[in-house]
Amino acid sequence: MTTWQEFIKDFSEMSIFLAYNINVDAIKVLRSEDIQKLIDEFGADKIKKRLDEYPREINEPLDFVARLVHALKTGKPNAVPLMNPELNSWFDSKFKYETERIGGQVGIIANLLANLNFKRVIAYSPVLSKKQATMFVHRKNLLYPIIEDGKLSLKMPLEAYREDDPLKINRIFEFRKGTVFKLGSETIEVPFSGRFIVSSRPESVRIEIKEHLKPFLPEIGEMVDGAILSGYQGIKEHYSDGKTADYYFEKAKEDIRLLKKNKDVKVHVEFASIQNKKIRKKVVKEIFPLADSVGMDEAEIAHVLNVLGYPELSDRIFNYNRIHDVVLGGKIILDEANLEILQIHTIYYLMYITRRENPLSEEELRSSLELATTLAATRAFLGDIRNPGDIKVGTKIPYNEQGEFVKLRFEEAKRRLRSKEYKIVLIPTRLVKNPVNTVGLGDTISAGAFTSYLALLREKGLY
Repeated sequence: MTTWQEFIKDFSEMSIFLAYNINVDAIKVLRSEDIQKLIDEFGADKIKKRLDEYPREINEPLDFVARLVHALKTGKPNAVPLMNPELNSWFDSKFKYETERIGGQVGIIANLLANLNFKRVIAYSPVLSKKQATMFVHRKNLLYPIIEDGKLSLKMPLEAYREDDPLKINRIFEFRKGTVFKLGSETIEVPFSGRFIVSSRPESVRIEIKEHLKPFLPEIGEMVDGAILSGYQGIKEHYSDGKTADYYFEKAKEDIRLLKKNKDVKVHVEFASIQNKKIRKKVVKEIFPLADSVGMDEAEIAHVLNVLGYPELSDRIFNYNRIHDVVLGGKIILDEANLEILQIHTIYYLMYITRRENPLSEEELRSSLELATTLAATRAFLGDIRNPGDIKVGTKIPYNEQGEFVKLRFEEAKRRLRSKEYKIVLIPTRLVKNPVNTVGLGDTISAGAFTSYLALLREKGLY
């Protein structure tokens, strides 16, 4: 099995392109008294009524409180878009944030890969404010693409930001397992640590590669070993200037084709919670088939299956989360989107589903997942990964207490399901009981899995 030290050595020779979403994360750790104060202010009955309505966007404070309570009851991470910009002042007057740091999948992954000593990390967002630029790690291998004198130039973010670019802030409410609060006569204990994200959707921030950079995407594709694309959850159905989601999805598809134009660079799409079903369906139907790899958690698998026309299987995964159903659902997604590989991350296990003809052995695939869970455990324990040596911490974190049970259920699922045409591997996660940080753990897992998968292909001379 490939060791983490061997992967780090491989990474020093690899380059990755990232797009589209960078923002600032304002983080608030919720305590029992914070939650109770909100419930007492809005009233348990009103919250329960709004909870039954299950708002998919935040247009008023009650929408936020209802969806927050849902996240706390289930212990599952979630993100809901803030559609009313007038609520920004309400949030900032109501909460004092513990910290602010770089966010968005691109921001989190860029800093991680740069600190893991990748040869070159090219991180792109259509907006780059000074505050965002300062939150990138200041390393010479982390670069932002700009055009100078008609040519592509790669600059450190602090040399490339634009004074007039808007600032995108996501508010992240972290909660801890065991936190107790009352909703009317009901006493609720949070079952798992996690986070609830109020994601901002400024009208001026569009998920796109700006037109002046587009002609240079084939050149960027030639420079890198892989691309990780994310942020499609930020696309809206309609914009004030008359543009629609269709316009931006056409542009997004064009981006992938241009990246692959001169070199068949492998593309990973990191899926995220998308409340809008129409947007979710467009990502699944239009973006997935152009990708080689996709990463998602079990709730996102359920959402994807729902728009693919498998509502019963979707409901079973969402309500019962049985490994048998996740494997079945993963195979469906792999086949319908014609993916090379699907990576699934849950609190208790990580899984790869790929086809039998995949050139990597099951042991090699497991070593890729092992690196991924070790990176996530390191980040959860330390709060961040600042250099490759930090990974030693993650190797000492034990696998979760459900590990053996999970492996048994997985072997049962493989026996019950027709899986000869696939390679399906699973490992238990290394689980930190009292994490310093839960934000970006899924992104850390997916980035570690995809880049180590590429490293293994390169080692064999297959890529």
